[in-house]
Amino acid sequence: MPWAPGGSNDVVARLLAPHLSERFGQQFVIENRAGGGGAIGMGLVSRARPDGHQLLVSSASNHVFHALISPDLGYDPRQAFSGIAMWVDVPNAIAVNPSLGVNNIQELLAKIRATQGGLSFGSSGTGSSNHLGGELFRMMTNTDLTHVPYRGGGAAITDLVAGTIPMAVMNLPTLVGPASDGRVRILGVCTETRVSFRQDIPTVAEQGVPGYSVRSWTGLFAPRGTPQPVLDRLAAASREIMELPAIKARLADIASEPIWMSPADTDAFVRREFDRWTPIVRATGITAN
Repeated sequence: MPWAPGGSNDVVARLLAPHLSERFGQQFVIENRAGGGGAIGMGLVSRARPDGHQLLVSSASNHVFHALISPDLGYDPRQAFSGIAMWVDVPNAIAVNPSLGVNNIQELLAKIRATQGGLSFGSSGTGSSNHLGGELFRMMTNTDLTHVPYRGGGAAITDLVAGTIPMAVMNLPTLVGPASDGRVRILGVCTETRVSFRQDIPTVAEQGVPGYSVRSWTGLFAPRGTPQPVLDRLAAASREIMELPAIKARLADIASEPIWMSPADTDAFVRREFDRWTPIVRATGITAN
């Protein structure tokens, strides 16, 4: 897990790990290796023996976005890893501390423009989908926003609740809990259309920022060279787990949607993600420095 505990990817991994342990008769241990926008954990797995015993829980943030803004990582995710299975689609959302006094995206834009120097926004780290979401929002709305990176979603949520940062672009699962008791206010989801399990939350696009869209995902990968039968066995187990009614219900509770893909389809999906986001990242001017 190349992120700190508490973020949405960590939550999904900890939900599935016990079921994988049960199916394989071996303990699946979540090892959090945060830092470097996910590069520390990814580098560790990229150098691991390709025998199926050290795997990577990866996301759009570290697998695609961070690789695009940091080309000298020492590995290319498209070459260093083999896809096992795509697990879930994770919507992003823009949220604020209630003390900011805004209730929708238009009020947020007015607040940013009325504030000297604009506002700061938190994310789960430089090069994350949250970071890109904030920068794309800044660019598309021509507003003044300053990025505050954290070492994972959990730390960013803590500061958002405390009011240390006024707003954040975060994965929706990490916002649902604190939003349910009023500690944060979700203004809009960063998806093309409203998410099926939270139809009450409008999209950012429908609130006056047409075309705005940033999503994340969580999937399972292995070091390149891992035998295909190992990949296939892990993929089959993942599919069985994702189809369990209790897992589907729990994922809906944390605002995540199952999107299982086979090893080949996962690799093809990653290549499409790079093709899609390369020109967008270049347009935003995001760099790791």
